[in-house]
Amino acid sequence: MGSSEQERLLEDGDPEDGDSNNKNGLYTGDGSVDFYGRPILKRNTGNWRACPFILGNECCERLAYYGIATNLVTYLTKVLHQGNAYAASNVTTWQGTCYLTPLIGAVLADAYWGRYWTIAVFSSIYFIGMGTLTLSASVPAFKPPSCVGDNCPEASAAQYAIFFFGLYLIALGTGGIKPCVSSFGADQFDDSDPEERVRKGSFFNWFYFSINLGALVSSSLLVWIQDNVGWGLGFGIPTVFMGLAVGSFFCGTSLYRFQKPGGSPLTRVCQVVVASVHKWNVDVPLDSSHLHEVTDKNSAIEGSRKLEHTDEFKFLDKAATVVDIDIKTNQFTNPWRLCTITQVEELKILVRMFPIWATGIVFSAVYAQMSTMFVEQGMTMDASLGSFTIPPASLSVFDVLSVILWVPIYDRILVPIARKLTGKERGFSELQRIGIGLFISILCMTAAALVEIRRLQIVKELGLVDSSVTVPMSIFWQIPQYFLIGAAEVFTFIGQLEFFYDQSPDAMRSLCSAFSLLTTALGNYLSTFIVTIVTAVTTRGGSAGWIPDNLNEGHLDYFFWLLAGLSFLNLLVYVSCAGWYKCKKTS
Repeated sequence: MGSSEQERLLEDGDPEDGDSNNKNGLYTGDGSVDFYGRPILKRNTGNWRACPFILGNECCERLAYYGIATNLVTYLTKVLHQGNAYAASNVTTWQGTCYLTPLIGAVLADAYWGRYWTIAVFSSIYFIGMGTLTLSASVPAFKPPSCVGDNCPEASAAQYAIFFFGLYLIALGTGGIKPCVSSFGADQFDDSDPEERVRKGSFFNWFYFSINLGALVSSSLLVWIQDNVGWGLGFGIPTVFMGLAVGSFFCGTSLYRFQKPGGSPLTRVCQVVVASVHKWNVDVPLDSSHLHEVTDKNSAIEGSRKLEHTDEFKFLDKAATVVDIDIKTNQFTNPWRLCTITQVEELKILVRMFPIWATGIVFSAVYAQMSTMFVEQGMTMDASLGSFTIPPASLSVFDVLSVILWVPIYDRILVPIARKLTGKERGFSELQRIGIGLFISILCMTAAALVEIRRLQIVKELGLVDSSVTVPMSIFWQIPQYFLIGAAEVFTFIGQLEFFYDQSPDAMRSLCSAFSLLTTALGNYLSTFIVTIVTAVTTRGGSAGWIPDNLNEGHLDYFFWLLAGLSFLNLLVYVSCAGWYKCKKTS
């Protein structure tokens, strides 16, 4: 051992001496360790010095993802010669899979591998999938011949197999990255340090900024390259960026702080339920100090701090109630019969979080309109800008620009002002931030409805009700609704990232992040369900309905008002649940 290292150890104290570490504050106090599992010095690791590698990884990965997803339906129809309905079905199925696979990655990260190795393994799978997709678009033998007139040869089974193998490797790869990378970035800030907790809140803002920076490049430059230069290059560039994402992530290894996996979270939840039911007729002691908990400073769950007891959901406390049979049969080591307070509180936290989680589904349904009804509305409007025609779907770039604009405004202007007014270290609490975003989503639907009302007025004035033609109203009137949905994202989606990281049990953070992502998939399903019901009800008796093929004879404005009303009711439910919610407390 060199002299400098000896001096460092003499100065810092013994890394294994937990009391000394906490006393002198040189080591992290949240249980994080280095790559080799040793206690880790705060001054040399984590914090913002580790974040550029994580943010760079996320930016490049999102650029790669959106470089495929944004124009995928075009590739399926123009290159693989699929029908519109079949291609759309393949796209939605794949995207749905991308939001379900995070459950796999989350369980592996929390239970076995940890977030670092889960990201590393699934990033590699992702890269292989990107490479396979690029080959399928570049090698002539891997795709069908081009159309000759109206004759468009179908892709062979082998060509489909190569393409979809690569596509679903990407879906699997993103499942290991999505639930882990934001949590892993937040792990770089010590929860026990007030200053680092403030920086962690800022990290989530810039994390979402990185996502949208990658999306901006994909939705503009890459789409143009794919349509005008070639699909091989159009898929090859995202593949290169995915390779950069993997390289960026590994470059920061020596600077990262790691949280140890705590075993299967699903198993622990089941153990609490089973133990509670087994002791259904046992009385819970009035004094919570009589409930079972390990005497060590740390909890019995690897990588998790102890949680303080709460008085809610008393029935679950039966799982931590010690009875005579536990003492006689030495059940203290059998969690299926006797659980610790921390383990019981983990389940209580999940139950308390559920209503907050559920309200995110309606918001995701509103967000889904950006790629559906907003586009269909834009298709009926004047999309010309001089001699250039703007694709209606490309107006989503204003959503991305809104996010890129709002993140620094929120982080550098709103938070300092709110901090002075509220005295809170982050300015707004996570729940307040989410609520503001839910309110802005109502304004977004209101703006869309007002635009549609004006559009239909022009339709009636010009006698175009029975004609499926473009209305002489500029598509740029849609900008406010795109701008508002971007602002709502900055508050609600980033607020959810913070909430599901901070409030989740230490050893369940990846799993809770995966559940937060699940609201996006469920929001899309809810949107589809609402459209189906609205169409069935409003077309009775031969009526055109609210959303006919010819929107000039429909009432899309009614649909937007319906979503605004549902969002208002959702906000009322949210405010009630947020007022009832009790934040977790670690001991």
